[in-house]
Amino acid sequence: MIRRDEVTGIVLAGGQGRRMGGVDKGLVLLDGRPMVAHVLDRLRPQVALVLINANQNATRYAEFGHPVVPDAVGGFAGPLAGLHAGLSHTSQHYVVTVPCDSPFLPVDLVTRLGDGLGDRNGPALAVAKTFDQAHPVFCLVRRSVLPHLAAFLDAGGRKIDAWYATLDVVEVNFDDEADAFRNINTADELAAATRP
Repeated sequence: MIRRDEVTGIVLAGGQGRRMGGVDKGLVLLDGRPMVAHVLDRLRPQVALVLINANQNATRYAEFGHPVVPDAVGGFAGPLAGLHAGLSHTSQHYVVTVPCDSPFLPVDLVTRLGDGLGDRNGPALAVAKTFDQAHPVFCLVRRSVLPHLAAFLDAGGRKIDAWYATLDVVEVNFDDEADAFRNINTADELAAATRP
């Protein structure tokens, strides 16, 4: 069983927010609070410490009281660059990633992914899945994958599915919490998620 004090949480806020009109999604207000604040409320109790991966607005993100780590890979390289940044800034055995635009993430995410990952000789990575859809940015990763990930990025790899295909990965069923993985990418989705 993986203990909470072995896990670092990484909030992935390193994107450009293109589908939100170039606005930093984590800082967009949902019910009067930045979206990242909702994510932190759900993630913080599940992990020992939190890192926020952000490539812009670092001062704003730092106001939430957690270290802010930018990508080491340039050019807004995507979630793998954020995972790499987080893995490079923690000494804990495990890292869990969640996106800044999923304010309803499961409060038992780490426990269930940890059960899927199993003991220290199990798969390298556990990823959440609902029905037939995997959610690759909701994953629990062993820190030992860092050299492998660094080599993948150094070789120009950027696609998260392509990296997963090179690893022993277990998918963890969250069919009972499918709505928890809803993310907010557009102004319309934000309006739909706002409480009346």
